[in-house]
Amino acid sequence: MQFRLLLSDSTFFSVLIETLGLGVAVSAICAVLGFPVGYSLARLPAKKRRWRLIAVVLPMTLSLVVVVFGWLVVLGRSGLINDILLAVGIVESPVRMVFNHASVIFVLVQQFLPFMILSVMGVVSQIDTVLEEASANLGANRLTTFRRVIIPIAAPGITSGMLLVFILTISAFITPRLVGGNRVQMIGAMIYEQIMVLLNWPLGAAMSIILLVMTILLLTSIRGANIIMRNVGR
Repeated sequence: MQFRLLLSDSTFFSVLIETLGLGVAVSAICAVLGFPVGYSLARLPAKKRRWRLIAVVLPMTLSLVVVVFGWLVVLGRSGLINDILLAVGIVESPVRMVFNHASVIFVLVQQFLPFMILSVMGVVSQIDTVLEEASANLGANRLTTFRRVIIPIAAPGITSGMLLVFILTISAFITPRLVGGNRVQMIGAMIYEQIMVLLNWPLGAAMSIILLVMTILLLTSIRGANIIMRNVGR
């Protein structure tokens, strides 16, 4: 009954599409930003890597609620950024930086970027530097080496990091609810509202099952694609 109700609800499908879109956007941005950092960390000596790695991991030790409220203070109409913009004279009135998709994506990227960096660093650290030196000796420039040697070998780490960020994003509910307000609707926040606010446990459970099935199908399809690519490569 609950599944039939959801499958015939256009609002649920629009929220589902919005959630998937935000998941793709956040995971793609984390991949672009996280790969250079993860690669540089993997190539640093152990002593220099230690302190930079602490800087990457440290935000993960903070409470998520504290982080979100911190960004609300910074991005609010009377926050730090607006105060600076007004003081410099760039704007004449405070700019609304929260309760929109851009702010939600920004905060989610800040929260989940360390997962991408650690995934990339783990796989790049296993790549022998001799391969890069051999590519350079054969006449390849740094861009060609990066595109044809590093990226293909590091692809499992990139894929794992993007999957992890994607799953964490589509299941997030604190950040979309506090930073996005009513302007940004995501499945996690909708499930929380159905169970904790409206006390509609059957409908919330049905949404959770649909989200879980979608995640399992995504993981299965990507794993199958990786197996096929490996067999084709052989």
